Amino acid sequence: MRMGRFGTMAAKPTKPLQKVVEAVGRYPEEAYHFVREGLDHAVERVHGPSTAAQLVVSRYLAEHCIDLTELIERLEEGKVEPEVVAAIEAVGGYDKLNRHVSGQELCWALRDLALERWGSLATLVLRRWNIVQTIDFGRIVFALIEHDLMQREPHDRLEDFDRVYDFAEALANSFRIGDEHREPPDGA
Repeated sequence: MRMGRFGTMAAKPTKPLQKVVEAVGRYPEEAYHFVREGLDHAVERVHGPSTAAQLVVSRYLAEHCIDLTELIERLEEGKVEPEVVAAIEAVGGYDKLNRHVSGQELCWALRDLALERWGSLATLVLRRWNIVQTIDFGRIVFALIEHDLMQREPHDRLEDFDRVYDFAEALANSFRIGDEHREPPDGA
């Protein structure tokens, strides 16, 4: 999964996101924002922080409401501004712009973000949002994809999110200290 053609989802409610929430009817808006933050977390974990050149290209994609495929077409037609071409070259070519993460990578990043943010209350917060298993993350992602707020690769499937981990085990029985995951002491 990767960021949609309209760039980063806004922190404030947006009309398109409200439409997704209404269409799905299962998860509150906060759950969608959390998944989007988790995507940023996963992308940075897998690919590292965005460079200035990547940000130039991302801004261009968002401003022109196009995706990577359309960018490549414009490049081949010579219809891309020189500063964007220079940014693509600085990144190492357009094939280096794809910052895709798998459903499993996203699920683990969401787990870590939840533990980081809410600690032992992570399960309760997610349950309040009707997220009780990893497939719920997938349903949110695919709803965002369906509404053009996130993109997928042809091989991405909803099933990639199914049973990535058991919530009770992954969230309730562990806690986060810095970057290390540890089991709580006996009796805790």
